[in-house]
Amino acid sequence: MTAGTGVAAEASRHAQRGPVSGLTLEHRTDPLGMDASRPRFGWRTRSATRGWSQGAYQILLATSPDRLTSSRADVWNSGRVRSCDSVAVRYDGKPLRASTRYHWTVTVWDAEGRPAGTAPAAFFETGLLSADGATGWDGAQWIGMKGRTPNSPGAPMLRKQSALDKRIREARLYVSALGVYEAYVNGRQVTVPQDGATTTELLPPGSTNYDARVNYMTYDVTDLVTRERAQATLGFVLGNGWYNGRISDGSTYYSPDGNALAVKAKLLIRYADGTSQTVVTGTDGGWKATDTGPYRADDIYDGQTYDARRELPGWTAHGFDDSAWSDVERVAFDDKFPHAQLLAYPGETARFMHRWDRRPRSITVATGVTGQDGSPNGRGRIVVDPDRTVTDPAKASSAPVTIGRGETAVFDLGQNMVGVARYSLRGPAGAKVEFRFGEMLNDDSAGADGPEGSLYRANLRSAKATSTYILKGDRHGETHQDSLTFYGFRHVSVTTTDTVTVTGLTGKVATSAIRETGTVTTNDPDVNQLASNIRWGQRGNYLWVPTDCPQRDERLGWTGDTQVFATTGLYNVDAGVFLSHFQDTVVDSQAVYGMDKAQFTGVAPTGRYNFPGGGSGWADAGVIVPWTVWQMTGDATVVKDNWPAMTRYLDWIQEQTGDTYAGQGSLTGDWLGPQKTSAQMMSDVYYGYSTRLMAQMARAIGRTGEGETYDRLFARIKQAFIAKYLSTEGGTVTVRSSLGDASPIEPGSDPDQKTEDDSQTALLWVLNLGFYETEAQRRTLVAHLADNIGNDAAYKAAHPNSIRVRYAENTLSVGFLGVNVLAPVLTDEGRADLAYRLLHQDALPSWLFSVKNGATTVWERWNSYSEEDGFGPVGMNSFNHYAYGAIMEWMYAYMAGIARDPDSPGFKRFLLQPHIDPTGRITRVSGVYESPYGEIRSKWSVDGEGRTLVYDAVVPANSEATLRLPAASADAVREGRTPLARTAGVWFLGHADGVASYRLPSGRYRVTRRLR
Repeated sequence: MTAGTGVAAEASRHAQRGPVSGLTLEHRTDPLGMDASRPRFGWRTRSATRGWSQGAYQILLATSPDRLTSSRADVWNSGRVRSCDSVAVRYDGKPLRASTRYHWTVTVWDAEGRPAGTAPAAFFETGLLSADGATGWDGAQWIGMKGRTPNSPGAPMLRKQSALDKRIREARLYVSALGVYEAYVNGRQVTVPQDGATTTELLPPGSTNYDARVNYMTYDVTDLVTRERAQATLGFVLGNGWYNGRISDGSTYYSPDGNALAVKAKLLIRYADGTSQTVVTGTDGGWKATDTGPYRADDIYDGQTYDARRELPGWTAHGFDDSAWSDVERVAFDDKFPHAQLLAYPGETARFMHRWDRRPRSITVATGVTGQDGSPNGRGRIVVDPDRTVTDPAKASSAPVTIGRGETAVFDLGQNMVGVARYSLRGPAGAKVEFRFGEMLNDDSAGADGPEGSLYRANLRSAKATSTYILKGDRHGETHQDSLTFYGFRHVSVTTTDTVTVTGLTGKVATSAIRETGTVTTNDPDVNQLASNIRWGQRGNYLWVPTDCPQRDERLGWTGDTQVFATTGLYNVDAGVFLSHFQDTVVDSQAVYGMDKAQFTGVAPTGRYNFPGGGSGWADAGVIVPWTVWQMTGDATVVKDNWPAMTRYLDWIQEQTGDTYAGQGSLTGDWLGPQKTSAQMMSDVYYGYSTRLMAQMARAIGRTGEGETYDRLFARIKQAFIAKYLSTEGGTVTVRSSLGDASPIEPGSDPDQKTEDDSQTALLWVLNLGFYETEAQRRTLVAHLADNIGNDAAYKAAHPNSIRVRYAENTLSVGFLGVNVLAPVLTDEGRADLAYRLLHQDALPSWLFSVKNGATTVWERWNSYSEEDGFGPVGMNSFNHYAYGAIMEWMYAYMAGIARDPDSPGFKRFLLQPHIDPTGRITRVSGVYESPYGEIRSKWSVDGEGRTLVYDAVVPANSEATLRLPAASADAVREGRTPLARTAGVWFLGHADGVASYRLPSGRYRVTRRLR
């Protein structure tokens, strides 16, 4: 983008060292194109003084940094406000102007009124501050190539050259597309700042319900415009993206014949003399277009075809002769969807992250296939050329490989990732090279789709996932990476029509999860690999929207996957804005595709796979995501903004089921759970869960009466649930989770498998929601759960018809709707030992089963693959599917012990509750989480003989923590030689059930406890 922006970002990083730092506007650092009329400010404080807390603040907002004084602030002076708030503090000044840069700072005082410091100035820039697609756009129109038939070969390329006649002060580009775009200014691609340098975005402006909203982006292009002082040349390449292809099948804007791709843009140039000029897209301004360039085909599922022989050198720069190009025409999108909004994208865009690039770990060259007749699956194995095969990772990372017609090179990048491949080639003009992407290599099992060692692609279903490049024959070599699609892959298979040398290949990782905020590490390499797999899965599936998978013909915003992973996602990454924006999309989908315009949908955006009924567990994301974002960020805006949509959803369920207090039904149930649970029971559970969350959110935003109404509704749901599902026959309590069938649409399941009573998922949710009547029942339910998980010989003998008899002891048996509550409920019920046993288990089904079998991301199925049995059911078998990664929520909150306090969202007050591994396998855990108030640290270790626990913690300034440590007495926990209970500033809260509790003010702590 611009050097200035990079310098500002660097300055912002240095500012983190001061007493007041981390300034954010709308939860972003120095954002461009901000569209909120009353934005939210945030900051963090640092202090070496234990127990420091903020007592007051003063925000100054001005049009230039030199005006940031109390007497000169010309936009807003909040005055000295007595408050400890430092998260989501609302602007309350005069109306902001569009396309304007503002500068701001905050001064903070402590609780005693002493000044703590003033933050270095930050800035933000407003966008067009409009949503109608007209105001502020200066007449810019949606334009496309005139006379072009949709879905015809070739991506539209549009350009315009404009004269400039004065010294330029600054330039901004506002751009959107129906489809996706690449943007160029004066011969250079528009980039964004990242990690002190710049990078390119992938597939802006992202995925939305186009009939409801389209995003636009804002770029600082000052440096690009001033490269050619007398000219501004704009160029755009348009791709189909999510707007035009079978990924949008079922959507209101979908057309089987294709939609016309279009761009809307405005270049705003401000001159040094105070005047300005705009260049906008339109039909009467010299815009020209062609589809004869090198971009021959593109599709989200199928990939991209690029013919380098058709390149048009210089087409994005000044002086290019476009006289033979076509004119442009207005695309009548506004006429078809007059109520669709055009809004500034509020978060960080999906972009390439260079620090996560991956180079090949091995290169295998195959010249044919052999052994078909004697192989177990009849497909044989590839014939490897040892002279061209490279197995040393150090050599493979840069080794060139030459292949000819009929040969195949397979690159293993060592990591399942999402993005594209950047490749360099040498070969003759017209040679066609095809790069096919896959997550696994074939073995000799029955599920393989090719010879052993070849690329496994059956799980992609109809997605072609192929990058096709036709060489122009440059003797110096040629380099390319796709820009109008993306792939989910670890392996790349390369074939060619002529002899070609691949001189380099790099996996380029693209993601919206760009700022990581949390880590958990242990002394157990398998658990650390699991954490890495979870993180890589999030990187791959947080791409504009939280998707279910990145590789097959799906790649959609499945809401059930999103809600179970949301807390983990927010620990790992600064994703509050990302998920809030997704919630806006969920609400759009509710109005367009939801039953009665009230039910939240199973997928957002688009109408693809949006089933009309039975949405429990998925539809409830419309309630769970706002609640989770509020709990993790402390900002209730997402609750307030979505309250009407959430109440509409709960009212709709009541209308459907009335005084039965049953849920709406569920087509998906506990998706892919090995032990089957009644789908209707899961629906009833989620009805109760959403109602309980609604009660909490109502009180948080001052709707006390509505909160009481939801409390009463929850009580009735609980009563109805107990009456239907809890049996006390035979002197014990049983959860009748066999009342009703499991998911009727789950692929690959045994049609003869029955639902079972006391299933793991059912027991977990009954305990989680308190759906029982007495403590004796609770204890019995915990025992049932422990027996089910323990799954010993006695249990199997007592349950001969249960699916559990097939599995080992100490295994889980939950699906998507049980996975995120499994370990937390066990730990809350005093069975952390079982939670740890499940974590360490590597027999099927378990989290480490995939790790043991070579996974580098989390799988969709517990049995997606095994070295012993081969591939799982191909109809639904993604090797990058983050839902089961929800275990990391427990790793943060219970293993490391950094947990939110539900009564104090956003970690203003939080819990430190580390749980030592009773199995003794994990002896060291370190957790770090960058909360809205600063960095929280929680680290524990047990000495080699298991005698002493050493615990280190950091509580950020302006926050406090409740520490809970297992201890024989209050005095057993010591800071140095002093019992922690007697340490100045620490409040001893009590000792019960072998746990000592303390209130810790901000500061650093190291405490020890004798274990024996």
